[in-house]
Amino acid sequence: VQLQASGGGLVQPGRSLRLSCTASGFSLDYYAIGWFRQAPGKEREAFSCISSRGSTWYEEYVKGRFTISRDNAKKTVFLQMNNLKPEDNGVYYCATHPLTCSEYDNEYEFWGQGTLVTVSS
Repeated sequence: VQLQASGGGLVQPGRSLRLSCTASGFSLDYYAIGWFRQAPGKEREAFSCISSRGSTWYEEYVKGRFTISRDNAKKTVFLQMNNLKPEDNGVYYCATHPLTCSEYDNEYEFWGQGTLVTVSS
């Protein structure tokens, strides 16, 4: 059972990245998937989530810029990040929740290893 986050990198402000969260060894169908990020020197925090039925949630600071989606056939959840800002810097994690979206990371079960996003000119 493994969850892998990928797609991070170095981009200039205003550009885009698409992150992927892919499961292996199990199906994502019945899980909510949350995205978290940990900025340098700060605690990890949830900022987006998609339920098993496709309902989405975003923190205010990413609304209108980030879009979460899922493709259960590919066992993958995507995070399209547009108009990236330096304050979006950090390590991005995805995780599974057995019930529904939640902002509390201790409720999530399986975690990806994290992918680094650096927004800099």
